[in-house]
Amino acid sequence: MTGHTDALAGQLSAGERVLLVDPKERRYLVTLHPGAFFHTHSGIVSHDDVIGRPEGSTIGASTGRRFVVLRPTLADVVLKMPRGAQVIYPKDLGAILIAADIGPGMRVLEAGVGSGALSMALLRAGADVVGYEVRADFAAGARANVSAWAGPDATYRVEERDVYQGIEERDLDRVVLDLPEPWRALGPASEAMRPGGIFLAYLPSITQVATLRAAMASRSFGMAETFEVLRRTWHVEERSVRPDHRMVAHTGFITTARLLVAIREPELSPEPELSPESDPLPEP
Repeated sequence: MTGHTDALAGQLSAGERVLLVDPKERRYLVTLHPGAFFHTHSGIVSHDDVIGRPEGSTIGASTGRRFVVLRPTLADVVLKMPRGAQVIYPKDLGAILIAADIGPGMRVLEAGVGSGALSMALLRAGADVVGYEVRADFAAGARANVSAWAGPDATYRVEERDVYQGIEERDLDRVVLDLPEPWRALGPASEAMRPGGIFLAYLPSITQVATLRAAMASRSFGMAETFEVLRRTWHVEERSVRPDHRMVAHTGFITTARLLVAIREPELSPEPELSPESDPLPEP
């Protein structure tokens, strides 16, 4: 995370990614290069006018319109970064971190890394992340996106592997899946996780959730829970206070469960054989 945190100090510098916000609050993610220009319908912004300025400055474009320049949040990066697969929305990323109880030093396996959005959130929380991804192009894209955001020192690697075929790591604290058939990974996950660890799956449809929950019932997973997150913003301007006309409603279902120790039934002791002295007397 060094590359990300070091950039938070001092003035904006060459090679850093910044967020340009135009008068209509449209956002543009730009990497600063000396002598370069950013072209938009609101005007042309010279990178040299941004480099060396403090975060929060207002920069004039060629048309006279003004842009606010800020360092992007993780949510900004997730929504604006290059992607091959559909990313998990920021509203769900925060819920996943809390539901899976992600914290510093936790060993997390993520399968179905896609464009790396969830990987970034896991790393931001301090986890050590191993990613499994079957598509080479998605794996390469995730590595590039995570490296651009977190720097080369992040505790992160992506392997081109199929989690359905098994998990190499052991004593994992968490297994987090963004895959269409997570029930196929319950067996490998139960072998790779420590007891008490959290299994989390992110799924778009409730029929997939139902299949997963039914499969969990036959495994050593308990305390299962499924929920979704709906985000509604509000319009607040003087006396006009009302919900916005549009909202980010259903995007996916989040299902969690804990890996429990299997209950062992007590072995029944064999009944003692009756001695001749204890045989019942024959009836007269």
